[in-house]
Amino acid sequence: MNHLYERPGVAGRGEASRRPDGRLFLSIDTWSDADFALLAADMLPALPRPLYTVVDEADAELRSRWESAGFTIRRREWEYVVPTDVVPVPADVTIRPPSDERLLRAFEDLIRAEVSAAVGWHEMPAEILPRPDTPDVTKYVVAESAGEHVGLVRLAAVTRQPRIGLIAVRADRQRRGIGRALLSHVLNTLHHRGIATASAEVNETNPAAVALFEGIGARRVGSNLELVLR
Repeated sequence: MNHLYERPGVAGRGEASRRPDGRLFLSIDTWSDADFALLAADMLPALPRPLYTVVDEADAELRSRWESAGFTIRRREWEYVVPTDVVPVPADVTIRPPSDERLLRAFEDLIRAEVSAAVGWHEMPAEILPRPDTPDVTKYVVAESAGEHVGLVRLAAVTRQPRIGLIAVRADRQRRGIGRALLSHVLNTLHHRGIATASAEVNETNPAAVALFEGIGARRVGSNLELVLR
């Protein structure tokens, strides 16, 4: 679901969009506090609760606008820049590009089900890109063991640097170095292509993910706040 909101005489517009996890996220694009308030006044009464938005934590002005509309902080996501010249970590798996789109789709479904049954997909980074209807296998690297997928990394193509859109390991194969091996493989591949860094977002309450990225030399460069109106 996507809805655009525009108001005569207001220099800006708002948009409400449904994310893959079912949550409704809002954005309001305007330079003026007064125009922001007018658009928010039009949008909020017409939309169901809870409502979400994401702001750069360094953007105090925008954060203040959302808080004035009743939004409060739900969580923080660290923004990392990851060096690509890291050394691969051995694991008892084979790491390679996926060869079967059907198996890749089935494994992504399994990972989503495991995340939903554990912490919930809503705890994944808010800016994680939605899974395409037809996966582009060139954006994935998978870990295989005994002919089965046990982990994957998905890259998102962006203008300035690749973004690590998703890194996941099957629940019964975690804590065996597979995630680090996958990440190291992808980063080394980027390094050999002449790409110096990649970016990633990590929920600050996910210590395993924080340890994974900081353990390979990732550097925090900022943070995003997910705000909610209940």
